[in-house]
Amino acid sequence: MKKVFYLSTCSTCIRIIKEVSFPSDIDWIDVKSNPIGEEDLTKLYLKTGSYEAVFSKRALKFSAIKDSLTDDKSYREWLLKEYTFLKRPIIVYDDFISVGSDKKAVEALKIKFGSA
Repeated sequence: MKKVFYLSTCSTCIRIIKEVSFPSDIDWIDVKSNPIGEEDLTKLYLKTGSYEAVFSKRALKFSAIKDSLTDDKSYREWLLKEYTFLKRPIIVYDDFISVGSDKKAVEALKIKFGSA
């Protein structure tokens, strides 16, 4: 798998994308127009060990559904229902994975791919 899951209207995603020199063989998936599917979500689960690891608790809709998040199955269901709950950006390149926009994740991207 060689994919970037991002949101084209997210200024943080765009900033990170501009800061990193991504390889040309990577697929770009705008999760708003092309929500993550079961197959890709399962692959992310296998790489991270949980659906919660790729779930954004910063999403505006989070407070409305947080009480329904009781196990991995519930996280998975919400991730498939609503693109806004997917942490972004998520970069998967073979065995490498980076989830989110924190400083550590961005630094790992720059080490893996180089700065733009």
